[in-house]
Parts: sequence; structure tokens; C-alpha cells
Amino acid sequence: MASEGVDETGEDDGTGTTAPAPTPDAAAVAAAKAAGPSTGESVRVDSWIWSVRLVKTRSMGAAACKGGHVRVNGERVKPAHSVHVGDEVRLRHEGRERVVIVKQVIRKRVGAPVAVRCYVDNSPPPPPREAVAPAGIRDRGTGRPTKRDRREMERLRGVPGADTPPEPHRDRDAHRGRHRDTQR
Repeated sequence: MASEGVDETGEDDGTGTTAPAPTPDAAAVAAAKAAGPSTGESVRVDSWIWSVRLVKTRSMGAAACKGGHVRVNGERVKPAHSVHVGDEVRLRHEGRERVVIVKQVIRKRVGAPVAVRCYVDNSPPPPPREAVAPAGIRDRGTGRPTKRDRREMERLRGVPGADTPPEPHRDRDAHRGRHRDTQR
């Protein structure tokens, strides 16, 4: 038994027993606790959604709050709104709504496995990849799509407003004729 009497550093401690090595996961949880505020404090909502990796940057979190895409307990909030344990945070981001309940309040960004432990995810499942229509693939060398081609691709993708007919052009000659009449 080569591991007997070896401590965390890998050196023999002389006792003949094996000391449990700290798991990387336990160290990450300890780091998350250290990143959190002291008891009873709260954290800004933009900082929290960034810390638990719901958005990529804190400025994106602040922009989502300013745009009305973040709700805490059903109310739209500003970026400086405080988040407490037990709050429900709803975030609309990248075409999907995330619904999470705060389990732990942290200030600093942590790794993804630890971040998942800071909230309970009650989000609806994302749509399957098959449901999303693939973008139109054009043959190499065909050039840029015409307006007609673009409208057909949008119609296939289901883009809203793609089925509306184009606006009719104004008759330029009629406009010029009226203009001449006003100058006489």
C-alpha cells in the first residue's frame, strides 16, 4: 500500500494512515463560499447572474436588466437590485428564458460546476436542434443573394414579416408633374 502515511502534499507523514486528499470539487465549493458576501448581505443582480454564468459578461447582465429582460420575484429590476437566497430570477437571453431560484449568493465568478450549485434551474427545456431551421446554404461562387432570394430564405426560416409584400414604388413622373405645377 503505497498510499499509506501520505498526506495531501504527497509526502509521508509517518503515521501509517492515509489522509484523504481534498477533491477539486470541494476546493471549488470553498472558493465559492469565500466569493460570497458575509451572512445576511446581498449582491447586485447583474453581478450575480454573471457570477453564476447565466451571461458571459457583467456588462451584458447590466444591459439585460436595463432592457427589461431580468425579473426578480416577478418584477423588472435595475442592475443594482439586491438578490437574496430564495429569490426567483427570470432572464430572457439568446432567445430563451431561464428561470432560476437563488440557493447561494456569490460575488465573484466561479467555475461552471460550482456555479450550478448556486441556483436551482426551473427553466423550460431548450427547443430541440431539429426544430430550428438551418440557414440557407448557397453554392460557392453564386454571389450575393438578391432581394428575392433573401425573402425566400426568410420565408423558409419562418422570420416574422417575411410574408409581407414589398411596398409599391411611388410613380416618379406623377410626383414630378405635381412639382412642376406648383412652381408655375
